[in-house]
Amino acid sequence: MIAAPGAPVRSGFLGGKLSLLQPAKGYRAAIDPALLAASLRLKPGARAAEFGCGAGAALLSAATLCPETRFIGVEQDAAAADLARRNAIENRLADRVEIVTGDALAWRGDAPVDAVFFNPPFFDDPAKLRRPAPEREAAWINQAALADWIAAGLKRLRDGGRLTLIQRADRLGDILAAVTRKAGEARILPIHPHAGAPAKRVIVSAVKSSKAPMQILPGLVLHDGPGGPYMAHVDAILRGQARTALAES
Repeated sequence: MIAAPGAPVRSGFLGGKLSLLQPAKGYRAAIDPALLAASLRLKPGARAAEFGCGAGAALLSAATLCPETRFIGVEQDAAAADLARRNAIENRLADRVEIVTGDALAWRGDAPVDAVFFNPPFFDDPAKLRRPAPEREAAWINQAALADWIAAGLKRLRDGGRLTLIQRADRLGDILAAVTRKAGEARILPIHPHAGAPAKRVIVSAVKSSKAPMQILPGLVLHDGPGGPYMAHVDAILRGQARTALAES
């Protein structure tokens, strides 16, 4: 059956463990949400919140990988939030996943959470790039500064709770400047397109109120050479069969 114009399209995720409806136009999840979800360290019984959950790719991946954890996804775009709710129901995760429609940076919740994670838009200065199509703009351009996302996430965490985010590698300095105001034990995972290439992404986690030192982990290499297939470990992560070093140690 051919989808009606503008109707959501269905994509398999985590090696088919998830079936996600995503917007026909605009942002559709690629590998970043899977890498983010595979980097979370969540204990049984924990409560975790994703800021800007979109249609739920990272949120529902995390819920699939952490079956004893409860999740809240906060999404300002009502249509995306509705898709996330539908995806949670269709993937039988609605008993552990709540979707809140609203501004994630203003969200308060009923109690501090154990973990906050997000994959925020990569640009907070529209002058630095050609403006994307309107349906992609919210996914690419932050209306709030990256530091505001981090501050809001730390505010919602309990002491000892963990913040985790994925972002462009060239924003690492900004991330650390914002994180270290109220958190420590920062752990940095560089993500390289292939061996010998500079990192294009970083995943950073930090613990609220911790004074432990920072660690830079060995980089995660995605591809076996330029344009090559995914490395075996990365392929296992994307299929939901392995985790990144941030979750493993």
